[in-house]
Amino acid sequence: MSVTQAKTSLRTQAAPRPLYTADQRARRDATKWTLVQGILAPLQFLAFAVSLALVVWYLATGQAYDAATASILVKTALLATIMVTGAIWEKVVFGQYLFAPAFFWEDVFSFAVIGLHGAYVIGLATGMAPVTLMWVALSAYAAYAINATQFILKLRQARLGGLA
Repeated sequence: MSVTQAKTSLRTQAAPRPLYTADQRARRDATKWTLVQGILAPLQFLAFAVSLALVVWYLATGQAYDAATASILVKTALLATIMVTGAIWEKVVFGQYLFAPAFFWEDVFSFAVIGLHGAYVIGLATGMAPVTLMWVALSAYAAYAINATQFILKLRQARLGGLA
């Protein structure tokens, strides 16, 4: 194999796989679930930002526990809603509820996110100490931030490739 052939082979291997086929893109653009996701994602991020501030405030001052708790529950409810509607969106676009190849790792990490939020709810229901609950919430929020970044990078990849 010549150097030119090797370079061509590497470029071919490194070329990103399209996120959507033409049919999938058409289904994505036609379904109401795309709009639902587009509305829920920024709402969830806003709830995250407000809640993060309240949790940090509580941990720093010992004040506003009820507000922090309520905000975590709102964030968790929005997360559950976006997870369910996202699975429906994935079914419409890709033909399966979860783990479509285009979003496989985002879905895998989403389960860690929902698991940590669920751990908070269970801890709250079972009387876990408030400070411990807030640290569980912060770990859930760190996982959420990673997961949100995964999705943003995936959408950016699609746009840069002209596939969004």
